[in-house]
Amino acid sequence: MLQILLKRLLIAIPVILIVITITFFLIRMAPGGPFDAEKAVPPEVLKSLNERYNLDAPVIVQYKDYMLNLLQGDFGPSFRYPSRSVTEMIFTGMPVTFELAFYAILVALIIGIFAGVLAAVKRNTALDYIPMTIAMIGICMPTFLLGPLLVLFFGIHLELLPVSGWDTLPGDKILPSITLGAAYAAYIARLSRGGMLETLNQDYVRTARAKGLSEFNVVFNHAMRGGLIPVLSFLGPAVAGLIGGSFVVETIFQIPGLGRFYVEAAFNRDYTMILGTTIFFSVLIIFFNLLSDLAVLIANPQSRSSQ
Repeated sequence: MLQILLKRLLIAIPVILIVITITFFLIRMAPGGPFDAEKAVPPEVLKSLNERYNLDAPVIVQYKDYMLNLLQGDFGPSFRYPSRSVTEMIFTGMPVTFELAFYAILVALIIGIFAGVLAAVKRNTALDYIPMTIAMIGICMPTFLLGPLLVLFFGIHLELLPVSGWDTLPGDKILPSITLGAAYAAYIARLSRGGMLETLNQDYVRTARAKGLSEFNVVFNHAMRGGLIPVLSFLGPAVAGLIGGSFVVETIFQIPGLGRFYVEAAFNRDYTMILGTTIFFSVLIIFFNLLSDLAVLIANPQSRSSQ
């Protein structure tokens, strides 16, 4: 187990370095600069701003200086908000984004596992076809389409739920959580069904049925333990995807989270904010993938031999 963990960590280091390097040079290759959107300023003021943020130095020198600062844990100041550091802004938006991701994964797990297990137990019936058809639609429907549709129906037409904000009105977290978690619920439903179908055909499940155990006992106490391992493997990438994929949802529902800061940084060409959030999301993705791998190894020790 420890050997596998160290192997994953050694692989993660060059991956993060590659992400930082590619992001650093790509944003500087984009047309324009961080101060182009501001009102016209005298050349001497623009020169002073470039000197202050080290933008007048060659790109390779900027890269070297940024990496040295990064090793000290310094993401630098925001170009858009000079009085605030990137680290401060990340930790300001992070709790909201994490809370949104938590609610979304709960929605995904509850709906996905229920639909997948039901479809597997009732194979080739309406209770199999209908949930799996809805799951396929959920996989194909992007959040930027589902969000406005939910807003239009539940917020504007029925006037049941708030359509924007976070911690401002009762029920304002329902629509964002459903919008973000719906696609992952669809994936989990498909994975649950496949894993359960394979497990229900195992010898130990047949033995449990032969002993006269109830179907409920067979499914929930025996089959689900092995049938949900694919879901366990998917949880790491899913949680990371929920956190990193909250940009659209936070923008649609005006949620002051990290994803919204990232979108604003892209529009404002805020180099340090783009880099800081990209690094943060990359580390989260690697971390949750690692947790997922470890969880699978604990739940299924036989998989350690293939690592």
